[in-house]
Formats: sequence, structure tokens, C-alpha cells
Amino acid sequence: MAPELQRARSFRVSPFIRVLAIVGLCILTSSARNAIASETATWRDPSPHRIAFVTVDNDVKLEVLDWGGSGRAVVLLAEYQTAHEYDDIAPKLTAFCHVYGITRRGFGASSRPDSGYTAQRSAEDVLQVLDALKLDHPVLAGHSFGGQDLFTIGAEHPTLVAGLVFLDSADDPTLPSSAYGVAEVDTKRLPASMTKSEPQPDYSSFQAFRESQLKAHGVMEPEAELRQRYPVNSDGRIGEDSTPKWVRDAIYAGIQKPKYSNLHAPVLAILAVPLPLDEQFK
Repeated sequence: MAPELQRARSFRVSPFIRVLAIVGLCILTSSARNAIASETATWRDPSPHRIAFVTVDNDVKLEVLDWGGSGRAVVLLAEYQTAHEYDDIAPKLTAFCHVYGITRRGFGASSRPDSGYTAQRSAEDVLQVLDALKLDHPVLAGHSFGGQDLFTIGAEHPTLVAGLVFLDSADDPTLPSSAYGVAEVDTKRLPASMTKSEPQPDYSSFQAFRESQLKAHGVMEPEAELRQRYPVNSDGRIGEDSTPKWVRDAIYAGIQKPKYSNLHAPVLAILAVPLPLDEQFK
């Protein structure tokens, strides 16, 4: 027998060994999946809140977070995210107020009906929660699109709230930037360093994702917020955002022009003002 054929025969894998190898691979793959599922199942949100659900419409329930505290109620309203975006901030407020958070319909653990995403309906959802919790003259704080809830409630029910806090949410979303004296930027004249796309987040794990956020923006979202929006794939990597685009589109289609003159409750507005362009060049 030729030496090459002899060597080939000596390395031939028997059907029995091949079956064992396949079984072993299946076991390893199953173990990896079980480990990922176990990690997901045992992970607990470290933020000290209680979670409840309040019915606000037919077959529509909203997730409500309660961080406790003493004093006047402060209700935190999220934007295109869930109330878990406040997980790190809310506990710092409980020394002087009782803090709640509401996840709007369509996001996270709240119901995702086919309709009801206008600013008017969203404000009514918030009012339903306030009534269910029996909150007396709370302060409402809204981030970004949460400001639409504040404008609507403040204008139509001014006696129900003790104050409104706009967190980069007091602008009129129906107006273009030019209405605020901010000229549209000619991107063709910008240096390459300002036009290159942002680095993509690291989807290998939630911790890696948050670290990439911190590196790119100087801040990172609470892990619970990310887990509300992103599923975990079988290989342990983070999947695509589970909130469908049509929900965000429906919210934007339902915006209302703010009635500033109808706001009579005390207002605190914190605005994110961009640096002048010449400062950005530096």
C-alpha cells in the first residue's frame, strides 16, 4: 500500500466518532445558549424601584416605576425610550420628593397598540396614571418628546400640576431650526472630522455597548434601559432595537404646536444649546 494511502486511512474518522463529534457540538452549543439564557434570566435591575402597570385605555397598560421618597410627587416622562432611562438619576431625587416614571405606550414593557400615539392621547395616558396613583399636584418632568406631554397637560389642565420641568424639550417641534436663528449648516464646507459617521456601538455585550457609548458621548445609558429595547441573540450579542420604526413615526406625526401662552404653572426649562460653529471647529 502506498504511504499516502496508508496515512489517509489512518486519519479516516469512523461514523461512530463522527456522531460523537456532532453530539458533542450540539451539547456545547446548547450549553452556550443555556448560559446566555441563564444570565438574561438572573440579571436584575439594580435601580431601587417598584414596577406596576396602569390601564389607561382599552387593552393598553403603561409601565410605571416608583423609586419611593418623601415629599411632593415628581413624575418623570421619557422620550423615545422607557422610564428606565432615569434609573441612575431618580434615586438621587428621593431625598426631597417621591419619584415616579412612566414608559409611554409603544415602548419597553408598556402595551404597543396600533394607534394612540398623538401628543393629545399621550397626555391623556399620563393623566390616567396620575389619577390611578392619586397624585396631588405633582411636578412633571419630561425629556425630549416628553415635553409634548407637558405642553398639553400644562395648557389644558393647569390646576392639576405644581410645576413643569422641560429637559431639553421646550422647543417647538413644528418649527425648523431657522426659526430659532440657527442657520442650516452646509455640510459640504465642513471638515472631514465633522462629517464622518459616528463609530458604531459595540454589540458584543451590554457592558461593551455602554462602554462604547461612554467613549463616544461621555455618558452611557442604564443597562436596564438597553435591556428594555434590545434583545439578546443566541450567541450573546445584542440584537436590533425591538421598538419598530412605525411607533416613532406615529409619535412624530402626532406632534402639536405648543401653546406657550397657556402655561401658567411654574416652569423650569433646561436647554441643550450647541456651541457656536467656530467653537465646534476648534
